[in-house]
Amino acid sequence: MIKNPAGGLPNGPILMRARWVVGHRDGRHVVYDDGCIVFEDDCVIFVGHDYKGEVAQCIDCGNSLISPGFVDLDALSDLDTTMLAFDNQPSWKTGRIWPKSYMDRGPYEMYSQQELAFQKRYAFANLIRNGVTTALPIASLFYREWGETVDEFSAAANAAHDLGLRVYLGPAYRTGNSFVNENGKIDFHFDEERGFRNFEESLAFARRIEAEGSPLVKAMLAPDRIETCTPALLKRTAEAARDLDIPVRLHCAQSALEFNRIVDTYGLSPIEFLRSLDILSERFLLPHGELIAGTRNVSRPGDDFAIVRDAGATLVHCPIVSARHGGFMDSFSRCRAMGINIGLGTDTWPPDFIQNMQVGIILSRVKDASIESVRSEHYFDAATLGGADALRRPDLGRLQPGAKADIVVIDMGHDRIGHVIDPIQTLMMSGSGRDVRTVVIDGRFVMVDGKIDGFDFAQAQETAQRQFDGLLARYPERTFGHPPLETIFSSAYPRLQR
Repeated sequence: MIKNPAGGLPNGPILMRARWVVGHRDGRHVVYDDGCIVFEDDCVIFVGHDYKGEVAQCIDCGNSLISPGFVDLDALSDLDTTMLAFDNQPSWKTGRIWPKSYMDRGPYEMYSQQELAFQKRYAFANLIRNGVTTALPIASLFYREWGETVDEFSAAANAAHDLGLRVYLGPAYRTGNSFVNENGKIDFHFDEERGFRNFEESLAFARRIEAEGSPLVKAMLAPDRIETCTPALLKRTAEAARDLDIPVRLHCAQSALEFNRIVDTYGLSPIEFLRSLDILSERFLLPHGELIAGTRNVSRPGDDFAIVRDAGATLVHCPIVSARHGGFMDSFSRCRAMGINIGLGTDTWPPDFIQNMQVGIILSRVKDASIESVRSEHYFDAATLGGADALRRPDLGRLQPGAKADIVVIDMGHDRIGHVIDPIQTLMMSGSGRDVRTVVIDGRFVMVDGKIDGFDFAQAQETAQRQFDGLLARYPERTFGHPPLETIFSSAYPRLQR
């Protein structure tokens, strides 16, 4: 059993050995059979075989895979509500878009600040549990009065420091929102002045976070969705990101509602619209890349891919949440072949990064009608190197001397894993986030043998369920026609009460 050193880390190098170690050499991952990794303070100093130096502690991880930590560019950070739409459609009839009656009454916060702070801590612990060592949190604004607040993100920063998760934080903001009229037609409401106030608060938060210089907590800017942001807000966001040299995450090329609104309003696809504003750059992270062909009357299909590539932007691929809603990137292999940087995100429950890679590989092969178009290492690269490159962090996503000691130990010796020929291929076939046993972030053991110091997963699950039940109780207020709860959400089978 691995012991977390009392009071932190021992004075000197720590060596971890395992049946397989994913190192990095000559610009690519390599697997060391019966290898080891050595780190001191927050940095890796050796990866390979037969370390000759002195160590302060030696840890034998046995029949395990030592991997670089996963980089989650769209990391679930609230109580996931996408499950409410899983079998309950159309979404505009089931509370996923505000009805005008709710707009007229005045939208309100459906969670208290205390509940929001809990949700960040709960989500961060579960990300660690699944091998995520760097996360860019994402939460839904459907249940908010408008945008996210500085107070909740100050609490998120505290939670990240306490738990030891590396994060890029930024309260989401917007200048508008969608709603459903009385006739069932979806429309948009804009309040640019309010949106800019929200943006200025987020920018002040980013400046403060960057000035603090924390090794774990960095800043990003998070305009919510392209269809709910005016051109002026997007331009100001890009200018601020350039000045601070921080990432921007903007959801676009995601849904038919978004695509059609941008095309109808500007005569351009969402990606072409961003190019027309002259804002795309290597700082931009773009979930989800599903509707990224040319518009019906503006340009050739495929031009959007070239725009993203030439700008140096990153497509953020979230396989599970996309597939659950009947969509998928078209196509992962083509984007990769074009030289587009692709990172991965979870954006839904469970935040199982291994499962996301598995679903991604399967559906990419289905999309391409080819078993050869995508291999295991392509998705593993996206989960590690793609995310690190998106953040312009060559010290993340790889285990080599000088890199950050962000290390994940995955159990490959249990009796459900099956037979192993290649550890990465086996991980993609039969592994799970539940196999993650130990996580080191920035040289700190944040999870040991599945346990995080000071965090009770069972108790947190009970709290999360109570909060979720409270949200459901208020759901009819923000659902078109205000039907009863049992009408909004169906059951898979008839529910028989005692």
